[in-house]
Amino acid sequence: MFRRVLIANRGEIAQRVIRTCREMGIETVAVYSQADADALYLRQADETICIGPAPGARSYLHIPSIISAAEIADVEAIHPGYGFLAENAHFAEVCNSCNIHFIGPSPETIAAVGDKVRAREMARRAEVPVVPGSDGPVEDEKVALEVAQRIGYPVIIKAAAGGGGRGMRIARNDPSLVSGFHAAGAEAEAAFGDGTVYLEKFIDNPRHVEVQILGDRHGNLIHLGERDCSIQRRHQKLVEESPSPSLTPALRAEIGAAAVRVARAASYHNAGTVEFLLDRRDAYFFIEVNARIQVEHTVTELVTGVDLIQQQILVAAGERLALRQQDVVSRGHAIECRINAEDPERDFQPSPGLIEMFVPPGGPGVRVDSHGYSGYRIPPNYDSMIGKLLAHRSTREHAIRTMLRALDEFVLVGPKTTIPLLRRVLNHPDFRHSEHDTGFVERYFGMHPPAISARESP
Repeated sequence: MFRRVLIANRGEIAQRVIRTCREMGIETVAVYSQADADALYLRQADETICIGPAPGARSYLHIPSIISAAEIADVEAIHPGYGFLAENAHFAEVCNSCNIHFIGPSPETIAAVGDKVRAREMARRAEVPVVPGSDGPVEDEKVALEVAQRIGYPVIIKAAAGGGGRGMRIARNDPSLVSGFHAAGAEAEAAFGDGTVYLEKFIDNPRHVEVQILGDRHGNLIHLGERDCSIQRRHQKLVEESPSPSLTPALRAEIGAAAVRVARAASYHNAGTVEFLLDRRDAYFFIEVNARIQVEHTVTELVTGVDLIQQQILVAAGERLALRQQDVVSRGHAIECRINAEDPERDFQPSPGLIEMFVPPGGPGVRVDSHGYSGYRIPPNYDSMIGKLLAHRSTREHAIRTMLRALDEFVLVGPKTTIPLLRRVLNHPDFRHSEHDTGFVERYFGMHPPAISARESP
């Protein structure tokens, strides 16, 4: 087992990794930018190293600085968290070349599943349904128009190297396809250094269901059930839950098995997520693989009792999975709400700045994963998430009630947050009756949320 691990990340996920490492008897090294000098997780690490100024490109994304810190601190492994370099195949390769274990999939697997076109082909070979679309990259607008005419509008243009909603455009006719094709390519080039795009049939208002997978280096591969991530805004998740309320037991088993087949096709090891869209007829389609731990891994931990960070570390150290598929049992229902420093009333404008008072909720069935505290100044340089609020109860309805109670208890004075919007989402009858989809937030809570209607719970 590793003696020292460096966490190449910040905020909530850095704190989360440190906690598991301490329980495992592993020393931790936390790196930080100058903007994070007062971060809570730095107080919990065994050693801290500043790796640069505030901009991510000069700190958390700067591979030479992170590798130098790892060598100075004499660590055996690096945990990349999520975001930043977590799905960077080159970074994983550099770690390996420096004899530092990368706590994640192999560089080859990261590269393979990170290319959405290649990942679609893997899914096809594994006999997993994919959304109808182009057979590969679309090189120019003429080919894009031909594909759109073949599969029919609406279509969605996607960046092959994309993620997080960047490099994506929806087109409902020829003119919007031409403009969207060029805009998506330019955005993808700026965000990922790769302007390659492909086309898929756009499924209006689907459910978004993802399956947690876990594999070791000895060929053992399992799934730990699914999460429903349909409550989103512009492809950014706001609420996640497990199990998905939209799946029958038979469909749940089928999607879980499909996720494992995709993972095997990618020679996958460590933790990851296989994502699917579910249409109104309950047909499911593979969309992508996330080759890292997810923000919402915590809901899976609550219903299965499995510490996924611990499993990542054990697998990276070469150990076999102690779990078999039949050992994975889901108990109860878990819901996660992302608490973001954003103002929903102003089109989710970021709201960095001083947290004057921070008193998280507690009580039965409540978990809070957050790096926030009273007196902490949220930097404007990074993602706006302050933390994650989770409720785990015996039934979905009980979990919703507990979550609403916890949201009411949460004292967070200073920045604007998503807490008021989250209350409204969980009180809405469409959510309470599991009739929501990925268009739910825009439909009911757009830039200027409508007044509470008669259909909404008080």
